[in-house]
Amino acid sequence: MQLGMVGLGKMGNYMTQRLIGGGHQVIAYDRSSAAVQDVVSHGAVGASSLADMVAKLTAAPKVAWVMVPSGAPTDDTIHELADLMGQGGIVIDGGNTNYKDGLRLYADCKAKGVSLIDAGTSGGVWGLKEGYCLMVGGDDAQVKHCEPIFLTLAPPNGYAHVGPPGAGHFSKMVHNGIEYGLMQAYGEGFEILKDSPYDYDLGQLAELWTHASVVRSWLLELLALAFKEDPGLKDIRGYVEDTGEGRWTVQAAIDENVPAPVITLSLMARMASRQDESFSAKVAAALRNQFGGHAVKTESHA
Repeated sequence: MQLGMVGLGKMGNYMTQRLIGGGHQVIAYDRSSAAVQDVVSHGAVGASSLADMVAKLTAAPKVAWVMVPSGAPTDDTIHELADLMGQGGIVIDGGNTNYKDGLRLYADCKAKGVSLIDAGTSGGVWGLKEGYCLMVGGDDAQVKHCEPIFLTLAPPNGYAHVGPPGAGHFSKMVHNGIEYGLMQAYGEGFEILKDSPYDYDLGQLAELWTHASVVRSWLLELLALAFKEDPGLKDIRGYVEDTGEGRWTVQAAIDENVPAPVITLSLMARMASRQDESFSAKVAAALRNQFGGHAVKTESHA
């Protein structure tokens, strides 16, 4: 089928390529003309603006997939598309939008006669080859109309209509919260192994555990690959960003009175990774020095 793709970063680019490979016609737009030309080289039809993209969508109802950063970029893009698409148009938000924002945008679009589908999308840069796991929320008829798109992007059994509007974003939010906890557990475990009395080949262990172990996972396969590329992880800085989903998952747990210590602490660990030196640790060290006379002084720069 025919659809527009807005946002041609790595995810949007690879999704466009997978859709074209599946026989769909993609009208592609990005603020970067170079990004547009890249997907044109793979068979997409380029567009110079959102209005140009919508004008080139000839099939009814018009369908556009939005793959831009959450927050204002997503808000602005969806509002503009809703004005351009016309009655019956369908916009799919595949970014990491907060589900509350998604429900607001759904209502805004509905008031203009446009349907908004929220598609929680997982798969990262491996999606072109492996496919994307799609958690889709939205109205039944519109989701059903767009299923050829979802079935092309996903591997077998990798797509599901998980509920009404908002359900896709909410499930992807929790998915990423779980991901935070898994990553932190692997990180802590391999640091214990690294500092143990034994000279482990960490890559060997990571690879070993991908076979029949109860802790095997795709994340562990990726860790084994990372150790293969850089055995001591010397080229990797221990700085872990978070893009919002972990925070939203923790807030949802608080709102629902659900204890979620692992996910919460994994979020805190990511924050700690971004500090050159923790001020809270300085406070604790100063207190210990006051009552116990123990402190490690900073080097003098005089």
